[in-house]
Amino acid sequence: MKRSATRSFPIVLGLFAIMAASQTNSHHFPTPPESMDPQSRQKPDEAQTGPTRRIDYAQVQKEAADLARTAQTIPADVASARSGMLPKDVIEKLKQIEKLSKHLRSELNP
Repeated sequence: MKRSATRSFPIVLGLFAIMAASQTNSHHFPTPPESMDPQSRQKPDEAQTGPTRRIDYAQVQKEAADLARTAQTIPADVASARSGMLPKDVIEKLKQIEKLSKHLRSELNP
């Protein structure tokens, strides 16, 4: 009887070692319960989209017309710069064109 106990001892010890090693490598933490706050329970898509913006198309159309009107004067200003006469407001016109185009882009880009 002593012989069978001593033979199975290494097997039992090996099984315990395998079980202990498998338990130490896996960290299974419990998942927390869902929040009771109704605002935090929104679907992920709803939380990311936010409120929709309304585009004032009349204002956008007015700004686009201003942009086109200002941009049409630039070729004549550049032609006069070739002859040595740079109009003093040409830099301000280019800044205004840049500002209007950025604003229009931000209004029209979803």
